[in-house]
Amino acid sequence: MKNKRVFVSGGAGVIGLEMIPRLVARGATVMVGDLKQRPASFAPGVIYRQGDLNRMTAQELAAFQPEVFIHLAATFERSTESYEFWEENFWHNVRLSHHLMTIAKDLPSLRRVIFASSYLIYDPSLYQFDSPREHAVPLKESDPVLPRNLTGMAKFAHEIELRFIDQFRSGQFTTACARIYRGYGCNSRDVISRWIRALLRGGPITVYRPEGMFDYIYAADSAEGLIRLADTTDVTGIINLGTGRARKVQEVVDILQTHFPAMQATHEESDIAYEASQAEMGTFRQRIGWTPGYDLEHGISEMITHERGKLGSDTVATSALKVLISSASRKIPLVKAMQDAVRKIHPDARVVAGDFSPNALAAYIADEFWVMPTTTDDKLEEIVQGCLERGISAIFPTRDGEILFWARHADRFRAAGISVMVSSVGSIDICVDKLKFADFGAHHGFPFIPASLRPEGLHTSHYVVKERFGAGSRAIGLNLSRADAEEHGRKLTQPIYQPYVEGTEISVDAWLDRHHAVKGLVLRSRDCVVNGESQVTTTFRNTRIEAQALQTLEALGLSGSVVLQVMVSADSNLHIIECNARFGGASTTAIAAGLDSLYWSLIEALGTDTADYPFLRIPGELRQVRIPSDIYIDAHDSDL
Repeated sequence: MKNKRVFVSGGAGVIGLEMIPRLVARGATVMVGDLKQRPASFAPGVIYRQGDLNRMTAQELAAFQPEVFIHLAATFERSTESYEFWEENFWHNVRLSHHLMTIAKDLPSLRRVIFASSYLIYDPSLYQFDSPREHAVPLKESDPVLPRNLTGMAKFAHEIELRFIDQFRSGQFTTACARIYRGYGCNSRDVISRWIRALLRGGPITVYRPEGMFDYIYAADSAEGLIRLADTTDVTGIINLGTGRARKVQEVVDILQTHFPAMQATHEESDIAYEASQAEMGTFRQRIGWTPGYDLEHGISEMITHERGKLGSDTVATSALKVLISSASRKIPLVKAMQDAVRKIHPDARVVAGDFSPNALAAYIADEFWVMPTTTDDKLEEIVQGCLERGISAIFPTRDGEILFWARHADRFRAAGISVMVSSVGSIDICVDKLKFADFGAHHGFPFIPASLRPEGLHTSHYVVKERFGAGSRAIGLNLSRADAEEHGRKLTQPIYQPYVEGTEISVDAWLDRHHAVKGLVLRSRDCVVNGESQVTTTFRNTRIEAQALQTLEALGLSGSVVLQVMVSADSNLHIIECNARFGGASTTAIAAGLDSLYWSLIEALGTDTADYPFLRIPGELRQVRIPSDIYIDAHDSDL
């Protein structure tokens, strides 16, 4: 696997925790996607994508350019699946497998796909009985199939999908489906793990069908077997992965008894069938030249040591993340993008749209809506109390006119356990004051467009006149003569004057960490602008502009999501207009291009080091077209 790029779905699970260190040790470049938080045991070089992989985009995966895809991600229940598992199985098994293969199958880089399937696909009449058996049934890859539950059905469905894909893509990449037997290991929910945890806490265990026989395979062996399978391209189709030796449930109990001499085991009757199954491992041994090395004795010993180390370290589960978007108004794309970001962190996380107006359209999209007090100092405590009452844990300001309010009072919210995702007061003060911004550029020798309180302070014959504070497009006068500029200025509250620069205006979306270092930035042309916002915008690359933007933004000492506005004149010179210390109206384009700014802001607010989450820009370019769209909601409570 040396120098290969490997994407592992579900890599923070039981098998993944064993697999990722092995891949790193073999010299692979690894990207992991999982719902769980990044495991502390992962090496710094492992690229981690937390969140529901059903929402992973083709561009995200293409940016990594995987050569190998190992699909571990799955959900399951215990022996008996509940009624509620119907939806969970579809979303996290059936749909997820289909989605991930959909975004992977056309990647030019892909060479190998390994799917962690299950022996639950085989016809249970082959290995389940009404009475105990003396010997287990070796199940062969060619044996009849009849998935015995929803999990087995989902695994079988994806095996068929991969068989279908092979008809069209076998010249580009090969696929193999490893039918894994009765898995157990550290950090698992398997019955052996549950028994060990109960015994370590001094409790009894309950045993059903001790005569049952299973092929128990330790997670470390499953990981090793899958890696070896991934490291070859000539083994395709279905292949068993087990130990090839069944052990009785009673043997597990006996092994535990040696570690816990005072153990209390209660044997209870059950109506479940007696199982007697094991993997026929001839094909794996012959084609891969390896067999699992762990037996139950060694596996259980390791698990007990692991669980002992965890005793007393359990933390109280925190409530699901809830993020407030202030001045949400009509910012529908932002609300949706934030919903995607928070659900990468927790599937039950929620987004609250806050606005002064009860008629804000964001109310129809967000998970909750709050008619907020105005963001003025006299309303501070009322806002803090409102956040606490709603369980809000983080705030994402969005309007220029309120950014300073949130920055000034960030410490007050922090004292209440609420993180405000905003730059410092000093940096924002420079950005919201266009005259200070221009002076900052002149002082640092940056190519900022100069500004003056009077037109005679500039050496130009054509002027731009705008308000010193607030949105730059509001009441702006462009390409005016001296007399017209003075006349226009008399209509404004606090006018400033700038020389008019002919050229192409572009936006630079960027994200900076709490240390004011640029993590990534995306350039985009403003192809069609309406009321100051891009309705059509296209990403592009230019190393010179990117370097100047990075230097400028870091000098400003900003943090989080920002947008730099730049004019490129006909002679290709840069003229920096202004910087908005907030998320822009069309900044969702940059997210689609790989600048995962909202997610980075959230995890940083929660105390996670974003250095482990690199900027993976998509290989190509994107054009965003912002169009109105209708939605339909349940109106049964409407008064109309």
